Amino acid sequence: MQSRDAKFGIGQVVKHRFYPFRGVIFDVDPIFSNTEEWWHSIPAEVRPAKEQPFYHLYAENADSQYVAYVSEQNLMSDESGEPVRHPQVNEAFERTEDGRYCVRGRSHLS
Repeated sequence: MQSRDAKFGIGQVVKHRFYPFRGVIFDVDPIFSNTEEWWHSIPAEVRPAKEQPFYHLYAENADSQYVAYVSEQNLMSDESGEPVRHPQVNEAFERTEDGRYCVRGRSHLS
C-alpha cells in the first residue's frame, strides 16, 4: 500500500463529515493501521479505503468523550473555535490564545 501526506496535523480540531462528533488529532497513521476486525465492522457501503491517512482523535459528542480512529475522507476542519472537552486534551496539549492546540513542551511558533 502506498501512503500519502496527511491533510490534517497534530493538535488540529476536526469534525466528522457525517456523524456528530469532533476532536483534537493526537496521532496520524499514513495508512490504515487498525485490525481487520475493526475495519470489517464498518458497514460496507460507508467503509473507507485503507490507502489514506487515518487519525487518532480525542473525540467528543454531546454525551461523552472517547478516542476515535477516523479516515481522512471522513474528516473536515472544525472552525467553531469551541474548546474540546475531552479530559486528555489538557494533558497532551496547551490551548493558545487563538484557540489552536499545541503539544505540551513545544514552541507555539511552529
